[in-house]
Amino acid sequence: MPDEKPSNESWKHEPPYKIQPAGEFGHVYWRGRCQCGRVEYWLNMEKPLDAKFCHCRGCQVLHGAPFQWAAIFQKSAMTFRTSFDSLNFYNSAEKLRQHKPPCKVSCAHCHSPIMDEGRNTVLLFPEAIDFGHGAGQGKGHEREVRERRGLFAPSCHIFYSQRVIDIDDGKPKWSGMNDESERI
Repeated sequence: MPDEKPSNESWKHEPPYKIQPAGEFGHVYWRGRCQCGRVEYWLNMEKPLDAKFCHCRGCQVLHGAPFQWAAIFQKSAMTFRTSFDSLNFYNSAEKLRQHKPPCKVSCAHCHSPIMDEGRNTVLLFPEAIDFGHGAGQGKGHEREVRERRGLFAPSCHIFYSQRVIDIDDGKPKWSGMNDESERI
């Protein structure tokens, strides 16, 4: 049954789904949210473990764009500020609409992609993170936003063999996963 609920729901009490008070979670470096604001999360790491541009066909279809920008964090570095009831889950390998990692996580209301969840890590989409954006706040503020966003700078391109546009940015380009495939 494709939409059957899993019997083990311990994940609801583990990071990133376990809602933690600020004192328990630690210093909040970043706040992210979906388009409608019903899903909010915090990150307690200043920078991701890595960040990449992914050109795989799945990311192209999911995001409706030529590639996606993903930042990788340990699950324990993230906590949702809202209940998991505000989330939709999709395991694309098995075509299941349930929480079964690896899975895609989105807002149940506005359908904004939030992350791809793996067994130990999450791939967040930095576009949802508040880097301090705001129009008309001056050049100093714009520079600060660029510096903050720079902490999430991608190290490489993955699945570049499936690209729909060429990107001439000097970053390493891999035909599949980085360090596991041919470098293009």
